[in-house]
Amino acid sequence: MVKKNILMVVNPISGDVDKAEFIQETKFFADDLNLRFVLYETTGNNDENAIKSLCVLHNPERVLVAGGDGTIKMVAEALTDFDIIIGILPAGSANGLSVDLDLPADLIENLKIAFDNNVMEMDMIQINGKKSLHLSDLGLNAELVKNYENSSTRGKLGYALQTFSTLYEMKEPFAAKIFANEKEISVHAQIIIIANSQKYGTGVTVNPYGKMDDGKFEIVIIKNLDLYVFGQIIMGNMPIDSDDVVIISTDKATITTNEPIPFQIDGEYIGEEKHLEIDILHKQMKVAVPISLL
Repeated sequence: MVKKNILMVVNPISGDVDKAEFIQETKFFADDLNLRFVLYETTGNNDENAIKSLCVLHNPERVLVAGGDGTIKMVAEALTDFDIIIGILPAGSANGLSVDLDLPADLIENLKIAFDNNVMEMDMIQINGKKSLHLSDLGLNAELVKNYENSSTRGKLGYALQTFSTLYEMKEPFAAKIFANEKEISVHAQIIIIANSQKYGTGVTVNPYGKMDDGKFEIVIIKNLDLYVFGQIIMGNMPIDSDDVVIISTDKATITTNEPIPFQIDGEYIGEEKHLEIDILHKQMKVAVPISLL
């Protein structure tokens, strides 16, 4: 009997985490299930095409990804034309998707989920041709992401320091026009979030209506981020009844601003933008998830 194959994609430099244990434990699981184990370590050079070639060559029944959101997104792009389930082993500096999918911190527990058959056909969002897995935004948080990327202090301390300094230097709300659901609205906002899911990677819920497989995304407009609103958000009590928060659910939208505004996708700073074209990509990737999500 010919063994079925499993492909493991590992980003060796993501998240300052040694991947040797990830590789070893995944191979143990594969051996137990009588699966042939194929390993690919990313180099940052033509990885997407390399993964496509490996899928053609080995026809894996599953691809496991040890890395952060950037690696997961790259693998999802590579698998666009393949019917293959992705298993996620969070191991990056940004693991926002794993937070949204309620994946546990323990590697063995994650492997059980990654090899199991509870599968979500997950949406992605396309913004100006770039793909987003969970949360992107214009404004203050993107400024924070930029400042964090440029800082020398990493981890939670670095994030806390940049949060404080970014809030201290907070600018006036920016003007924006949003066209969605055949309507245009004009707003002044500190942050405009484009959300496929509910939470930032820090675990803070900003979109209580988020479902990653419903063919919709939400535009979350935070008009004024005073200490009360900020405190409510950080404590997990998104003040959706406040006049300072507006949430629009749609599958297509355009956002224009009166000046270039800092913009980030999935925790990666992109640059300043004045115009965003946004579309939902329904059922874009198959992901192994905890049964509690289904």
